[in-house]
Amino acid sequence: MELVLVRHPQPEIAPGICYGRADISTSIEATTLVVASLRAAALPGALSVYASPLARCSMLANALGVPVSFDARLAEMDFGAWEMQGWDAIPRAEVDAWAADLLHYRPGGGENVLDVARRVAAFRKELQHPALVICHAGTIRLLSALHAGGTLEEAALRAANSAHRIAYGEVIVLKD
Repeated sequence: MELVLVRHPQPEIAPGICYGRADISTSIEATTLVVASLRAAALPGALSVYASPLARCSMLANALGVPVSFDARLAEMDFGAWEMQGWDAIPRAEVDAWAADLLHYRPGGGENVLDVARRVAAFRKELQHPALVICHAGTIRLLSALHAGGTLEEAALRAANSAHRIAYGEVIVLKD
């Protein structure tokens, strides 16, 4: 099965702010640029479209003008009390504790990586046909790691340890 993964456009937020589940919008201009690139690539075409319900994804999904299924399992990780805080304002000891236990530590009391992996894996398991999925960098890393195989824990750890280099609006295609 083919999965076309699209990261949302750049959100309207200052650099250096921790955000995951925070519902941040994107500019109309940023959304329009990503829509144009997807149309130029003939996407979504005949693909079913799924998206995170968070504004930075739903704005893009709705702008495509095709039916969309919004699924909360595609949302970015919830960073709890860290949400909307400057990374430099988060105590270094807390960041170090997360780095020491990527799978189980709950940043800011929010979700841990394994929780996020469980919900993303449940979404992936239910897919029966090729799809275009508009979501977040963390979700894309998890879907890519799950696609590569292994146990849920192995995939979650691979995703957590992968480079954070997925550009806004980037398209990644996974094929079986």
